[in-house]
Amino acid sequence: MPKSIIREYFEQLIITVIMALFLMTFITQAVAVPTGSMQNTINIGDHLFVNKFVFGKESAWLGKILPSTEIKRGDVIVFKLPSDPKTNYVKRVIGLPGDMVLVKGTRVYVNGQELPEQKVTVRLAGDYQHRSALEVVKENPAPAGAHYKVYYNEREDGEDDDSEYHGMKFGVKEPIKVPDNSYFMMGDSRDNSLDSRYWGFVPRQNVFARALYVHWSFNPLDPDFKTTGNRILDLFLKANWGRSGTAVK
Repeated sequence: MPKSIIREYFEQLIITVIMALFLMTFITQAVAVPTGSMQNTINIGDHLFVNKFVFGKESAWLGKILPSTEIKRGDVIVFKLPSDPKTNYVKRVIGLPGDMVLVKGTRVYVNGQELPEQKVTVRLAGDYQHRSALEVVKENPAPAGAHYKVYYNEREDGEDDDSEYHGMKFGVKEPIKVPDNSYFMMGDSRDNSLDSRYWGFVPRQNVFARALYVHWSFNPLDPDFKTTGNRILDLFLKANWGRSGTAVK
């Protein structure tokens, strides 16, 4: 093969690698979701495409290369905790800098306003068949009537306001102010989520992406899952293709 053709292939390979690295660093990334803390917005086994461009990914050498938008209440974002920089977390933004947040049992207050309660019935895997939800209207510029669901386990009246997750109690009994350049995060499945009620606020510098949509979903722990005996076939035949393309809202 002539050297000119080899050189051409080599140059194309280098360009492809550079473009792929640029996309993965500044634009998009695939993120797997191993827990049910965002059920049913995001299910266990969902694999997400996330947008790192939207919040202005910074480079250690070049600074902020691309323009960014502000984080809004209701955004489902991907971030890392200062105490756990290797793990990607996916939660919803409940409190913005300067907001006053109060969580008491199944009730959430932001700046003194209780998020209106709405009952829904959903079908989840295992024992999670009937949940309740909070309907939260986003601030402008979201379209009129836009909302998202926050799921929680129903409690009897008068039950302790403290939440508990795997033996760890957490809550926000008194109003707390979200510090500058920080955010209060919560999972939509509130009784099955470790979030800002437990590990505190998330600094702006730790937020790196907004969840876009589910590109693939595969959960071998689903009670209805039955293996074919072949790992490769399972990944294709047992994937929940109905979730593919589902937008994260």
